[in-house]
Amino acid sequence: MRQLFPVTDQTPAAEGTADAPRPAAAGATDTAEHAAHGDWSLDRLAEAYAYPRTDGPWLRANMVSSLDGAGQHEGRSQPLSSDTDMRIFGTLRALADVVVVGAETVRLEGYRPARARAEFAERRAAAGQGPAPVIAVVTASLDLDFALPLFTSPLVPTLILTGAAADPDRVREAERAGAEVVVAGDGPGVEPRRAVRALAERGLRRMLTEGGPRLLGQFVAAGVLDELCLTVSPMLTAGDAQRIAGGPVVKVPQRFAPTAVLEDAGFLFTRYRRI
Repeated sequence: MRQLFPVTDQTPAAEGTADAPRPAAAGATDTAEHAAHGDWSLDRLAEAYAYPRTDGPWLRANMVSSLDGAGQHEGRSQPLSSDTDMRIFGTLRALADVVVVGAETVRLEGYRPARARAEFAERRAAAGQGPAPVIAVVTASLDLDFALPLFTSPLVPTLILTGAAADPDRVREAERAGAEVVVAGDGPGVEPRRAVRALAERGLRRMLTEGGPRLLGQFVAAGVLDELCLTVSPMLTAGDAQRIAGGPVVKVPQRFAPTAVLEDAGFLFTRYRRI
């Protein structure tokens, strides 16, 4: 994998000029070249994707898109992914306090509980985190299969984010399955700002959302998304697949600034922060 931005190695000056680099000794390792092109360990990925130091919550999204803007193929994001994309996916989860996901994505992608990973155990303990991130499912209807492992056997109880007007029978069913129901809206649905606040009040400040597009669109429209980690897949899909964000339109497009770009096998792994 190569780091394309920020630039870590400058184009060498022309040979024979005062600034031209001296030839390396025979057998010497070019450390800059290795850093740019060598394998990235999980530790190095964790450092690259570390959450910023901040007193407040930080909401990060991780999404994948084809070259022609599709956020899914045949209803799922996996066909657009790669092995390196999944390593980054796992790293982002391992750094988060909570993974926020929409109910439709839970149903389509077959979500399971987040697992504890030995490679990140020391890092999580040092950050005061539990063994695995909490999964928080955003849903108005609570139309979920509460017999799934996501609810019956997670390392930490799964959260259900819903509105005050949610069906009380479904709320009780969720609670019987072991989930904790959190009210984050006055109506049947969830208000994004209240969801972020409710999670932060539980000490879950390092937030990661994996979509789907409708949920991400709600976070964008509410102005609460701080960072987007976007994998650009070198694939064309055509068709009428959803973009990575849908839902309400913002009055003024929000400006984000690039902070990093990595490349591997034609996939671009980008990071953007809200300005």
